[in-house]
Amino acid sequence: MDTSAPAADKAELLIDGHTLTVADVVNGARPTDPTRARLAEGAIQRIEQSLALKGKVIEAGLPIYGVTSGFGDSNTRQISGKKSQALQTNLIRFLSCGVGPVAAPDVLRATMIIRANCLARGASGVRPEILELLLECLNHDVLPPIPERGSVGASGDLVPLSYVAALLTGQGKALHGGEEKDSRTALADAGLSEVVLEAKEGLALVNGTSFMSGFAALAVHDAAELAFAADLSTALASQVLQGNPGHFVPFIFNQKPHPGTRTSARTIRRLLGDPEDRDPGVDVEGAALTEAGFRQLEEPIQDRYSVRCAPHVVGVLRDTLDWATTWVEVEINSTNDNPLFDVEAGMVRNGGNFYGGHVGQAMDALKTAVASVGDLLDRQLELVVDEKFNNGLTPNLIPRFAPDSWDAGLHHGFKGMQIAASGLTAEALKTTMPATSFSRSTEAHNQDKVSMATIAARDARTVVELVRQVTAIHLLALCQAADLRGLECLSGPTRAAYELVRSVSPTLDGDRPLAEDIQRVAALIAVGDVRRAVEGADLG
Repeated sequence: MDTSAPAADKAELLIDGHTLTVADVVNGARPTDPTRARLAEGAIQRIEQSLALKGKVIEAGLPIYGVTSGFGDSNTRQISGKKSQALQTNLIRFLSCGVGPVAAPDVLRATMIIRANCLARGASGVRPEILELLLECLNHDVLPPIPERGSVGASGDLVPLSYVAALLTGQGKALHGGEEKDSRTALADAGLSEVVLEAKEGLALVNGTSFMSGFAALAVHDAAELAFAADLSTALASQVLQGNPGHFVPFIFNQKPHPGTRTSARTIRRLLGDPEDRDPGVDVEGAALTEAGFRQLEEPIQDRYSVRCAPHVVGVLRDTLDWATTWVEVEINSTNDNPLFDVEAGMVRNGGNFYGGHVGQAMDALKTAVASVGDLLDRQLELVVDEKFNNGLTPNLIPRFAPDSWDAGLHHGFKGMQIAASGLTAEALKTTMPATSFSRSTEAHNQDKVSMATIAARDARTVVELVRQVTAIHLLALCQAADLRGLECLSGPTRAAYELVRSVSPTLDGDRPLAEDIQRVAALIAVGDVRRAVEGADLG
């Protein structure tokens, strides 16, 4: 195994079982700079202690679940300690039955980081070299091709995580630098060697929540970028629709002080170019009514809900992200397999830490909050493209053509884009059905109450991707609207967003395919470039 010291120019991701954050997972799963994951010395000491206890219990001939007994409802069948190694091998074999598409590389890397961190807490009875090999596979881009489907979220992610164990033991396939190879070949090409699992080690690798948590960690990170992009979209919509900035003054939100709502309102105020209390108020000049007691106002007093109430919608997502992130970070720093070795008491403890209930609940809530934001942006888009509501902009944001121009009547602008956004939004909303409500009894009524958290986490990833595409379409439309209205309607921050979008998508001067434009803008949102461009802009 390659255990050489990390190169000086490589940042380190220290795996200690206690301090891993969502940001750490994302940075390791989507590396932009050379990064090397390494097992902390303190973790090695804890692991050695649990190994010593495991050895004593096995030597005493006591029945230990999954070590000297069968798995699941087969736990009443005790076997000799001499068979424990073969038992771990068979565990991996019978669980390797996942189906569906292989998870994306960032999910695979996130899963490996989280599994190593959970086992590094030292209560699982796994040798340090198992975790070191897992981390070296990560460092050398040797990944297990894990099918997305086949987990009920208890006992954790048995089927998906069996592919991690298979990789380490040289079984099945591997992805090495994106190329599919036999696992043993991929390991050898990276200068690594497979391991033979000892008692409990196969069970410790597969009996946990790391696959669902990989999806979850990436989802909460990506949803935070969407929250910012939604506030940006609202500010732009207010500007191009000549809306009322008074809807976002502090007084309103101090009277209903949900933290996420206040954050969104404060963000929108800054994006509008003035972080202070700014409200045009009521024009008292010429306010006299006719003799019949009536006057037609030139401008509406209030904007429609999708603009005026946007902080209340995005605020729900922001507040959901606060507690969902906390729950995910507890999960990725937990021991979540079974049984556990209690070194202090000198006992083996049997429990259910593999149950993914918190991840499932967090992801069901997150996908609902994200989809609601997508619905909000889809409604804003309708206002911008519809000549009945867009306050003088062109129908479907088509370029302005002279009536006698050949192009008059030929172009349809963002008509197709709105149809696409509506379809994406509908799919996101449909996917909010709570997966955790569909627990079912399986594995011969041993796993008779399961979390379905992996499905919930996969759903959350899907909803985030769909809403990111809706957001990209909306930002493209808003930039087109700004071109039509005149760029003087923009503030410094929104002008920075406009310039960034225009760097990858030129102004629409006639009908053309926009599918690639959507993907380019969605990528800017995903990597945080939109947020960084806006945050670095002057207010003027």
